[in-house]
Amino acid sequence: MDPGALWVSLALVIDVAFRVIALVVVPRNRRPQTAMAWLLAIFFIPYFGFLAFVAFGSRRLPKKRRDNQVAINEHLRTRAQLLGEGIVVTPENLLDRPEFPRWLSQTVHMNERLGAMPMVTGNDVSFFPDYQGSLDEMTRAIDGATSTVHVEFYIMSFDTVTKDFFQALERAGNRGVTVRVLYDQVASARIRGYKELRAELDRLALSHVAMLPIQPWRGVYQRPDLRNHRKLLVIDSLVAYTGSQNIIEPSYRNPRHKAKGLEWLDVMMKVEGPLADSLEALFVSDWFQETGELLTTPSPEAPPSSSDNVWAQVVPSGPAFESENNLRLFNSLVYGARERLVLSSPYFVPDESMRYAITTAAERGVDVNLMVSEIADQPLVFYAQRSYYDELLEAGVKIWLYRAPTILHSKFVIVDDAISVIGSSNIDMRSFSLNLEVSVLMASPQVVSELDDLYSDYRANSAELTLTTWRARPWHARFIEGLARLTATVQ
Repeated sequence: MDPGALWVSLALVIDVAFRVIALVVVPRNRRPQTAMAWLLAIFFIPYFGFLAFVAFGSRRLPKKRRDNQVAINEHLRTRAQLLGEGIVVTPENLLDRPEFPRWLSQTVHMNERLGAMPMVTGNDVSFFPDYQGSLDEMTRAIDGATSTVHVEFYIMSFDTVTKDFFQALERAGNRGVTVRVLYDQVASARIRGYKELRAELDRLALSHVAMLPIQPWRGVYQRPDLRNHRKLLVIDSLVAYTGSQNIIEPSYRNPRHKAKGLEWLDVMMKVEGPLADSLEALFVSDWFQETGELLTTPSPEAPPSSSDNVWAQVVPSGPAFESENNLRLFNSLVYGARERLVLSSPYFVPDESMRYAITTAAERGVDVNLMVSEIADQPLVFYAQRSYYDELLEAGVKIWLYRAPTILHSKFVIVDDAISVIGSSNIDMRSFSLNLEVSVLMASPQVVSELDDLYSDYRANSAELTLTTWRARPWHARFIEGLARLTATVQ
């Protein structure tokens, strides 16, 4: 046989075998739309598609991290069993409260089964919707610390706005408080001044660790866009803060943002009571993942009985868990809504189950309101998000566009009159599948009332998008949205 023909035949056999293997491997344990996106990439641009699949095809963290998560979950379950009856909320407790829907007990049970965190009572909650105000509040809290300060944020930056925050950490360390800091390596490294951040943390002589580092030369590697998106600050295991805000000035140190006047709008929540201990436990979990050190913290004491305290549950999620904990939580909330549903998310790229849940809620008469920004900082996500508007509006969902140049970054859900969620999770596939997130489920009419006030303020600064206006947009916008949607499953 001619050598040239032999090589052609061999190449053909390898190509066919490669495609058959892809058909077997790629669809395994993946959503059909995600598998199809990868198969199309591999079949039409085989070399690039294959390399991209190797780098980004798995949403699972390395086995060691997944095993560590299983171990820490067992530790948390054992610890939860030691909490007093006055702290842990049982399904019977929930069923005995007529202001709470009956489905809530099942949702709480599911959350505890998947995330190892029980619902706890005896909590006091307050909100800080002002960007600088929340930084000032957290700074004051650090100045009041007596034993430990635990800091965990997706993005941290040492700049003119956050300088006081870091100075408070320095003061805490100087008076003998143990300060530990976690930040996401890739997210923080993308920000201008990353070297200055590292230098400042070194200068302060604080224990600080970059989360989910990518260091292949040390054998440390996972899919690069699997990131820790959580935002936590815990003081003395007694007071904690969580929400959507990062530790950075509100334009994210980006000259293009500053030129356009873009500033982020966030909300942080302060909690006192056993819920702070639950958030501390999440920090302990992440610290263990990054350092191998399992921290010990004091067990919370039973709070005085009260009929109006906040019942709340921390719901951790991310690729270290076998199930998409936050997606299951959000779907449960949407299907549980009977009268109204408020969703605030800067990035809205729902998977199929969430899309059907939201449109089904609207179709059955629930007053569904979606808060998003008029503009966005990530064009691909922004256009993918817009591709869902037509279907949502057609189903009866009200869409509110927060006016530019502010980027509405707050993330919360309101269900009827007593149930709410706040945290770091967006309503998008990245938050559901790729990011480590923290969500706090709360059963409290008072909390809903406070979030309603925030929602009303957001609406006052927003414009409602109508179906007529939306369908009048130019054809090229529809084209770009359609292309961006094709990437939604791998964003």
